[in-house]
Amino acid sequence: MQDFRTEELAGWGRYPRCPGPVARPRHAEAVGALIGAGGVIARGNGRAYGDSAMGAAATLDLRRLNRMLSFDDQAGRLVAEAGVLLGDVIATFLPRGWFPWVTPGTKFVTLGGAIAADVHGKNHHRDGAFGTFVDWIDVMGADGEVVRASRDENSELFAWTLGGMGLTGVILRAAIRLRPVESGWIAQTTIPAQNLAEAMDAFEAADDASYSVAWIDCLASGAALGRSLVMTGEHVQADDLPPDRRTHPYRTPRKRQLSMPFDAPTAALNRFSVGAFNALYWRRGLRAPRKALVDWDSYFYPLDAILGWNRIYGRRGFVQFQCALPLNASEAGLRALLSETAVAGQGSILAVLKRFGPQQSRFSFPMAGYTLALDFPANARTLALLDRLDAIAADHGGRFYLAKDARLSAATLHRADPRAAAFRAMRRETGCDRAFASAQSERLLL
Repeated sequence: MQDFRTEELAGWGRYPRCPGPVARPRHAEAVGALIGAGGVIARGNGRAYGDSAMGAAATLDLRRLNRMLSFDDQAGRLVAEAGVLLGDVIATFLPRGWFPWVTPGTKFVTLGGAIAADVHGKNHHRDGAFGTFVDWIDVMGADGEVVRASRDENSELFAWTLGGMGLTGVILRAAIRLRPVESGWIAQTTIPAQNLAEAMDAFEAADDASYSVAWIDCLASGAALGRSLVMTGEHVQADDLPPDRRTHPYRTPRKRQLSMPFDAPTAALNRFSVGAFNALYWRRGLRAPRKALVDWDSYFYPLDAILGWNRIYGRRGFVQFQCALPLNASEAGLRALLSETAVAGQGSILAVLKRFGPQQSRFSFPMAGYTLALDFPANARTLALLDRLDAIAADHGGRFYLAKDARLSAATLHRADPRAAAFRAMRRETGCDRAFASAQSERLLL
């Protein structure tokens, strides 16, 4: 295809990998010319874990559309192109007293990707998902025309695009709101929980905390099933900083950038190594101070400190299981998921539990309840385990996060989330299905 070059593509999980045509347009007009290829999908910085940003026929890499266009310092409203990285937004505006209202666990995502996945953070229980703070988006449709969509204008397109995984059109620009902050520091409180019930009690007791998240030991069993370290956080006001920090409240220590320079041996992550790591991490959490002053980068993006951390899973890559469970079934569902994982012995060192607040949306992931995320090396045993975890989540009324998915079946998705059928019907009615398609949307019959 003209303007396309064949490249091997993969998501952050590095599974699956497939070759495909890729184009890197420099401006919106070039995007319009490329949509005619059909079956294309926009791609940001490649931080979706699976195949959602790999085009069924071709992929549009939008990282060159990366200009910040305007900022309203009264409303905190930033207008920017879709290829702008969240980390660049922080670098530009945190020194001026602004921070994203919602951020996922990495700052290396583009604004377009954050909108397409309607990403969530540690504050969903209080503030909702990323889309809550999007005022409008410019979307290029199947006909190459650019439409501005908001809650008041072209509202159907706006609602379906938030969480629509790029399947309603190409997001070109957006207006997002930032939150005012007085410093670059977070007051963190760590709450050890001896089991799942204690962890959930800690989340409910911390419902008024701005941020909350838990590392969970997914290999613990018996009375210790679900033992966790629950961490809450609050933005620190300038007057509450130690005296030596008040003069430059947004200045935080520059960190040494680490990297994972090679693929770890496939056998390095096993029941024994993961079990030892989890036990060590748990003991360290028990000994750590309950309250600490933490810089924003360490609190929100601990994994970003290690470039290429996805290589710890070996050259075959890894897959993540992430589901959301409704509140009334969360405890039973989490117990079943953690029990199955512990019995299988395929523990995850990156097991995360968060509390979601309510969210009414067309196709976004969150619902009122809890979300559990587990990372596993990609292999046959893992895929079999994940099939069992899928069934447990679906049996408890759960749904699945498409930004993390690499292998879910269409039957499971449509069984768990009736909204998928409505999303598919909308795409057919608007002609989006002919213009925009990813490897994931083909696999999931979207």
